[in-house]
Amino acid sequence: MSNYKTIPNDLDVDAFLAGVADEKRRADSHSMLEFMKRVTGEDPVMWGDSIVGFGSYHYKYASGREGDWPAAGFSPRKQALTLYIMSGFSRHDELMAKLGKFTTGKSCLYIKNLEDVDLDVLEQLVRGSMDMVTAQTDAS
Repeated sequence: MSNYKTIPNDLDVDAFLAGVADEKRRADSHSMLEFMKRVTGEDPVMWGDSIVGFGSYHYKYASGREGDWPAAGFSPRKQALTLYIMSGFSRHDELMAKLGKFTTGKSCLYIKNLEDVDLDVLEQLVRGSMDMVTAQTDAS
């Protein structure tokens, strides 16, 4: 098994967020930190050098590749605040239609400005994702 760079570590979350260059992205990141702590009930932990994760789960693909990943998380990237929604989005069509302005990748939700999304809807997405990965981990 190869060594993964994105693993939990002892880097300081507050120091990482304080180093976000863009003032608006930094403010949104601090808001997201408090939001995620409240919604997940987990303490924040740095994963690698740029992801703030909450909780964790173990995955194993049919190929045999396996590892650990945050159950929920975010990263203040240059282009957008990136949220990791591990349940994906296809099962959340109704919520996605109500969320606001965003783009997506496979399990990434990209938000340019936090005020462009409905935080109540976002909370439902994060809770749904946490419930899904928790159920998978409990079934293992």
